[in-house]
Amino acid sequence: MPRKYWHTYDLFVAMTAAALATSRLRVGSGICLVVERDPIVTAKAVASIDTLSGGRVEFGVGAGWNREEMANHGTDPTTRMALMAERVQAMKAIWTEDEATYQGKYVSFERIWSWPKPAQRPHPPVLVGGYGPGVFDRVLAFGDAWFPNYGPPDLLDRVTEIRAKAGRPLEVQVMGVPADAHVLYELERAGIRRAVHWLPSAGRGPVERALDRLEKAVAELYGE
Repeated sequence: MPRKYWHTYDLFVAMTAAALATSRLRVGSGICLVVERDPIVTAKAVASIDTLSGGRVEFGVGAGWNREEMANHGTDPTTRMALMAERVQAMKAIWTEDEATYQGKYVSFERIWSWPKPAQRPHPPVLVGGYGPGVFDRVLAFGDAWFPNYGPPDLLDRVTEIRAKAGRPLEVQVMGVPADAHVLYELERAGIRRAVHWLPSAGRGPVERALDRLEKAVAELYGE
């Protein structure tokens, strides 16, 4: 695995820093491995950042793929999808109820208090990552949007498929989109509202050059 995977900042510390350094940009997780985090603590962290940022959090979630890492966190890889579903649903209860109770197979608590509540109502958007065969069921069960990676050749076909299954204009956001005007055009034409572009784990110079390439692609898309 690349060095950046084990030298990255803590997700919620980094999100807080980004939220406080900006005033209008949305701040998101892409993605938070909820199967490796306590849901009560995580719910409070998300709500705190959403409050401090004035309601600018997008909460991207996923179960992950690194089985050794999951095991180190006490998570059985074979039940991680069910665990993820319960933890997200439990967090929603914490965000929306003054005295929250949740009873599931993997998550259980009774009559807990957790403040602050998120600034966004009923809670920050939950973006469900993943591309496997069961991802649509997870998105429709507890997500507000689908949040796949860019790359698979059938991505746009699957966007059409999940929206037909949802029976509504389901929100789709895409991660890892290249700085390419044609790609941005195809995504926009498919009704995808947000395309997330990865920046290098590097100093100011490489990051600014990457942003310049993205800005050029956006300008080309809109004929500027």
